[in-house]
Amino acid sequence: MSARPAAGPTPSPDPDSAPSLDAFLAAYDEALARWPLPVEALTVPTPYGTARVNACGPRDGRPLVLLPGGGATATCWTANAAALAAAGHRVLAVDLPGDPGRSTLDHPRLDGLPALLGWLDAVLDALDLPATDLAGHSYGGWIALRYALHAPARVHRLALLDPTQCFAGYRPGYLLRVLPLLLPPRTAAKALAYLDRESGGSGLDPAWRELYALGFAGFPAARPVTGRRPSAAELRTLAAPTLVLLADRSRAHDSRAVAARARRALPGATVGILPDTSHHTLLSAHPEALNRRLTEFLAPGRP
Repeated sequence: MSARPAAGPTPSPDPDSAPSLDAFLAAYDEALARWPLPVEALTVPTPYGTARVNACGPRDGRPLVLLPGGGATATCWTANAAALAAAGHRVLAVDLPGDPGRSTLDHPRLDGLPALLGWLDAVLDALDLPATDLAGHSYGGWIALRYALHAPARVHRLALLDPTQCFAGYRPGYLLRVLPLLLPPRTAAKALAYLDRESGGSGLDPAWRELYALGFAGFPAARPVTGRRPSAAELRTLAAPTLVLLADRSRAHDSRAVAARARRALPGATVGILPDTSHHTLLSAHPEALNRRLTEFLAPGRP
């Protein structure tokens, strides 16, 4: 494996934002320390910069790459990593490029979707993974789906967790609530109010909640790659067995409408809705239910 253990903080902060960035990096390490099993922090080289990968579980386990939602960082899988590792997976949680976290970019942003997919190609190459199971939440789900369409031979199974921009767009009301969040000044208080409103004020890991707010306020401005939803024709080419799990109380989109569209677009997919979860609490509100669905879907020999 070409990856090497991660060193100290890797981003290059603006001096004016250094205290906030330091607080974010300290909160990142604190959130990662809450994982219920030992984590090996890897720094993976790519042509675009380095990728941070938090690895755990058996070294000879079935590889499972996890992609977080926007701003969530690879620490967001606190409630899921141990169950996935216990099921025999080598869990590989990746920080996204151009987003809060410990991955770095050599340029302000990746140049579009081809570069983003090339970045993930390079991450898998550096980890010596010809193929892997792949799961993504929210924006990470969009990346995971796009990657499975881009490199079908490299994705054994695909799990999309309340994915955005995959089968339907956002609710207009959601976009109206998000817009003020993106206008200056970017403050932790804004981010916390947004999270609490969208989650109903419960179900979030406290350490992760603080990390998200610090990343929003103190991390160098992120410019993630975005793009259109895959077309119906593109979705018909999807080769990997796919699980789509939606949050019952997601405010990002109408989960039942998204489920119906996913079933039409991917007739062979497993599609479900997890009760009593919101878009931001899907991973943490009722982890036993989510982890059971994930491990059953990813189990070896499952048709």
